[in-house]
Amino acid sequence: MTTPEDEKKSNGSEFGPLRTFGRTGGRPLSTRQQKLMDELLPKLSVNINDHIASFDPNELFEGKPKEIWFEIGFGGAEHLIGQAQNNPDIGFIGCEPFLEGVAKAVTLIWENEIPNIRLHAYDARDILNGLADQSLDRVFIMFPDPWHKTKHHKRRLIQPEFLETLSRVLKPGGKVRFATDWANYADWALERFEQSPHFEWTATKADDWRIPPADHVTTRYQTKGLGDCKPVFLDFAKI
Repeated sequence: MTTPEDEKKSNGSEFGPLRTFGRTGGRPLSTRQQKLMDELLPKLSVNINDHIASFDPNELFEGKPKEIWFEIGFGGAEHLIGQAQNNPDIGFIGCEPFLEGVAKAVTLIWENEIPNIRLHAYDARDILNGLADQSLDRVFIMFPDPWHKTKHHKRRLIQPEFLETLSRVLKPGGKVRFATDWANYADWALERFEQSPHFEWTATKADDWRIPPADHVTTRYQTKGLGDCKPVFLDFAKI
């Protein structure tokens, strides 16, 4: 049941910013998943209460990763896990509010003994707002909630103020990849990135956004084809 406090938080009151994602609950976790969530997730979590403003994400990992990559809304975790396995010298921070998705990520991290991922089981902005300036090398925003209805477009993650935050935490030349299978959201995102003075679209030909990039990891959501167009991949660089 939704409480008045939940509704206020969802609508962006003093309880927090406007929520950009849908449900956070799902099917009950298996006994194994719940055990891993109880025992392993605390060790993997980015505990923002332990950090003052402007914390360095390198401190989350043993040693010093070559770079820090950040995934917003990792869903079933296929992309996050695949990228971490393909890039063992990179430190990854993944954020996802959907409990079942977090449980899948924790399980896959445990099964594959992946050391270079840290997790936040809620809004990515919790982490972004606390990161030091120019502390990220790359950001992935893969198939976010499109919020179809016009009255809900204000809930879309890609907004001018959000791009200002991305610009602050990305290093010069840092990369952002936005992917969607909804044509209107692709147009929406491209328009806002191009209006920003901080980013440039790196595409030089149509195949650059029509064909999955060579380093893309296909997700189960992507294969379902739930959108109204083929996946669009928009890559941007911080100026």
